[in-house]
Parts: sequence; C-alpha cells; structure tokens
Amino acid sequence: MKAAVIVTPGQISLESVPDPTPGPREVVVEVAGCGICGTDLHIMDGEFAPAYPIVPGHEFAGTVVATGRDVTEVRPGDAVAVDPSLHCGECYQCRRGRGNLCERWAAIGVTASGGAAEYAVAPVRNCFLLPESIAPADAALIEPLSCAVRGFDVLPRRLADHYLIYGAGTMGLMMLELAKRCGAASVSVVDPNPDRLATAVRLGCSASAASADEVLRPRGWDVVIDCTGVRAAIDDGLGRVAPAGTFLQFGVSEYRTRATVEPYRIYNREITVTGSMAVLHSFERAGELFAAGVLDPEVFISHRFPLHRYAEAMAQFRAGVGRKIQVTGPGGDADSRTGKSGVTG
Repeated sequence: MKAAVIVTPGQISLESVPDPTPGPREVVVEVAGCGICGTDLHIMDGEFAPAYPIVPGHEFAGTVVATGRDVTEVRPGDAVAVDPSLHCGECYQCRRGRGNLCERWAAIGVTASGGAAEYAVAPVRNCFLLPESIAPADAALIEPLSCAVRGFDVLPRRLADHYLIYGAGTMGLMMLELAKRCGAASVSVVDPNPDRLATAVRLGCSASAASADEVLRPRGWDVVIDCTGVRAAIDDGLGRVAPAGTFLQFGVSEYRTRATVEPYRIYNREITVTGSMAVLHSFERAGELFAAGVLDPEVFISHRFPLHRYAEAMAQFRAGVGRKIQVTGPGGDADSRTGKSGVTG
C-alpha cells in the first residue's frame, strides 16, 4: 500500500509499505479521511515521535476491511472513527484512570503507523461505529473533537460564564461550539487571521478581534482558553482571567516555550491554571456529539488533498491557510458524500 512517511525530521516521502494485518483484537481500516494538526508539525520538526521513520496521522476514519480472529464488535464494511490512544492499562497513571498520562504513552500516528496511508490498523476497542448518515471522511473530525471534550472536562462549566478563546483554527472553533452548548453568556475569539475570525463570526461568537485589547471586558473573563501554543497569546491570556476564573492551556507549545506567570495574582485572585492532554474517556462522547450535529463538516473542513499530496497539505497547514485540512485515502475518494466546495484535489 501507499503511505506518507516522515523519514527523518523535515523529510516526507510517499512510499510503498507492507499492507497491515490485524492482530486477534485488531481491525484494518481503509482510510477515508485523515486530518492534519499541530502534533503532525511537531513530529515533522523532530518532536514527539520517539523514532523515525513514522507514518503520521492520528485523526482518521474509514471503513473496516479486515478483522482479527477475536473481533466480534465490528465487521468488514462497517464505517468507524478511530481513537489513536494506546494506553498500556497497567502503569501507575492508567490504574488511576488517567490513561492520557500513561507512563508508556503511545498513539497511532505518533509512535505507531497512522492514518496518512491507504490502510491503517487499530485495536477494535478504539473504534467508534459510525451511523450511516455520516460520511466516513467527515468523521475524522471526531478525534480533535474528543480532545476538545476532554478540555471541557477539566473546566468548571458554570452557566453564564464569559469565555475568551485565543485562536480560531480548528480547535478554537470547536471550543467555541462547545462553550455555546455549555451555557456560556458570551464567547469572544481572538486571532490575527481575518479569514479564521470570519469563520468564528459565522459560528456565532459574541465578539471577534485580532487582539484582546479590542474586546472590552474590564472584569476579565471567567474562562480563558489558549488554542495556539504561542507564548504571546499565553502571556496575554493569563493576564485576562477574572478573579476565581480558569485558564486552560489547550494549545500545544514547542518544548522550549516559556510563559510568564504571576504567582501573587494567582493566589490573590484564586485563579486556576490547568492543562488538557489529548483524549481521556471522551472519544465515545465526541462521536455521539458529532452524530448529533454539534459540528458542521462543511464549515470545519476547508481543504482535502489526495494522499500523494500529503507534503503539500502539510505545507499549507503550516502556512495557516484554511481550517481543517485532510488527506483522503481510497475510502474517501470512493465516497460521494465527501465532496466539499472548498476541496483542493
């Protein structure tokens, strides 16, 4: 089969690799769509992945084409979205229900071959069975949505809170949609990219601006969420949390990024600073939310590239052009429901 391979940091190639075969409790998925996100850029730049070469792609969905001998939950022909998390289930953190902090943490598309390929293998326990109404390629959005759901799991989620979100990329827009459904009194979105801000406005944010200085809220915000991982945004956001408010570090920063924290202000105003790491008991719920229409794929997916143009798709994502960018495998090309007006093919 064909797969996009990060051979070494900075080098991507399309290669022929052996077809995957399922273990006893695994399935092989014909990939319909595979999203690109910031983690893929980190892997491309030499972070996160423990070894190279690696087939990236942890946001994917498609159709089951083969099952292991002990698989009874799904069968060939079923459409599934795949949770990439590979928790060991045995370490200190896993035994305490914190698999996303697993001491042997691994993930499809990060430490094991992922969905930027024609086919991918996954444990059956990681598969969410899709209803027939959902196009498999669209369902690749469930993985980033499950990360957003996990983010809200660590937030207070009080009715009538005021939210400030930094970043109007895919994750910032997902946070906007979830905040609206959690009873926010207002959701303001900050992003220097006018095209992305326009999408936030389309989705019904309360205010949008290139800088938080343009959004007036003298008392600050009850919940501030950074979806950028950029130091300037983090520093700015930490200073805008209201008394008794919460700052959520959701965006992934480079390892060397350092932010400025004012301990006295955190103490004196009882501010909570917290983080959210990947997926934890949230994939199934994200799948149910997606099936219920919490996200509009027509809005969130701006471009689709065929697999052989993975390097081009990655470069466009790095340039900040568009929203969610996907590469499509044979399962996506064959599905007439995946066509989008914004498709690049």
